Amino acid sequence: MGAEVGTGQKSEPNVVPLCDILLVLLIIFMVITPVAQRGIDVKLPETSSDSNVDTGGKQGIVLTLEQDGTLKINQAPTTFDMLDGELRSIYQTRTDKTIFIRADETQSYKQVLRVIDVAKGAGIEVLGVIPERYTSN
Repeated sequence: MGAEVGTGQKSEPNVVPLCDILLVLLIIFMVITPVAQRGIDVKLPETSSDSNVDTGGKQGIVLTLEQDGTLKINQAPTTFDMLDGELRSIYQTRTDKTIFIRADETQSYKQVLRVIDVAKGAGIEVLGVIPERYTSN
């Protein structure tokens, strides 16, 4: 007679190559995931009772954009034309190049971005936007 059908041999799939492929895919995803994460670094303000500690004994600079379009640097009025020069003169001797920007709620986003652009051009490294609603008097 011919070959018997019930010889007891079983055919099983070889899973070793499948495990190798899965491990390679796992390594690829582990390497790509940190690269794919994008975002903006945000520094949250720290609460402290002494506000002069962070600036090395100097007071922080607040740039205010009023409702009528005028600018104030710590309540001293200035214009857009003079803003770059004044910021450069203030920050040339300071080690902490941080500024806080506050704008009247009626000002357009375009004007606020214009102020931010001038501040960055003057060499300011850290720029904070004061999120509270502000209305000029």
